[in-house]
Amino acid sequence: MELDLPFIWAAIIAFAVLAYVVLDGFDLGVGILFPFFPEKHDRDVMMNSVAPVWDGNETWLVLGGGGLLAVFPLAYATILPALYAPLIAMLLALIFRGVAFEYRWRTKRAEWLWNWAFAGGSTVAAFTQGVALGALVQGIPVANRAYSGGWWDWLTPFSIMTGFALLIGYALLGATWLVMRTTGELAERARWFSFVTAFGTVAAMGIVSLWTPFLKPEYLDRWFLYPGALFTVIVPLLVGAGLYGIVTGLQHKKDTRPFLCALGLFVLAYIGIGISFYPYIVPTSVTIWDAAAPDESLKFLLVGAAVLVPAILIYTSYAYWVFRGKIDPEEGYH
Repeated sequence: MELDLPFIWAAIIAFAVLAYVVLDGFDLGVGILFPFFPEKHDRDVMMNSVAPVWDGNETWLVLGGGGLLAVFPLAYATILPALYAPLIAMLLALIFRGVAFEYRWRTKRAEWLWNWAFAGGSTVAAFTQGVALGALVQGIPVANRAYSGGWWDWLTPFSIMTGFALLIGYALLGATWLVMRTTGELAERARWFSFVTAFGTVAAMGIVSLWTPFLKPEYLDRWFLYPGALFTVIVPLLVGAGLYGIVTGLQHKKDTRPFLCALGLFVLAYIGIGISFYPYIVPTSVTIWDAAAPDESLKFLLVGAAVLVPAILIYTSYAYWVFRGKIDPEEGYH
């Protein structure tokens, strides 16, 4: 039986991107919420809550981007020129945010600067990721196997909307992470932000979900014709269940449940994007098979992925296990 290597690699890269979104999403969310917690003590605890894991979370971004270049070079060469501006802004924001993790602890006089670098870097990175996603969903014009659009095609009302939607969603992940990891007044304030961002996230998901099918005829057919229509009926019920889980978890102080349910909302949204895209990797111009590298390359790289992906999963899981539980503001985790 011949393996469908492009499909297998599409699944691997899709998994890497999802892992990045759900893992790095909450620590970006902590940065987004940073300005709303003015006390230095609270900010110290917030940064400590993600300090052991934030850089490992970004491994998945490297894997997704590097995998796209190696495995789907046509898609990489098409998507990047279309999204240079938001992607460069995202990378610069992530750099400033990463530097802030190190420098904030080493200065008193300029601490305010690194506070804003952490908050601003997190906010810009989240927003530009959403803008890039929106631009990809609305379609990238391709002619003769190359990007044929203009410099500003990525900037549309829809992409701005998806930027704000992801910003709110990451804030939800950050708030529920703080509820799960912290105690005292900080956790209570995070609980309130979790309520607000939960309803904001679901509202944003509703707007984007209603808008997306009307961007392209293919999306409309995918969502309103059988069998896609079945998922169209099920999704609102699952989103409602996720929102209910967040709200009841916050009310009854089941501190882990809101975070897990927030992750569930992201997984649902991601599945929805996958349903809209498939079989395209550049909607609706280039399919997975059109963009794939030769089978010999895919086989060679698959051997490396068979080692690398489990290794990343193991050390990521171990890091979260070691740093599990609530944070003691004076001593660290306990």
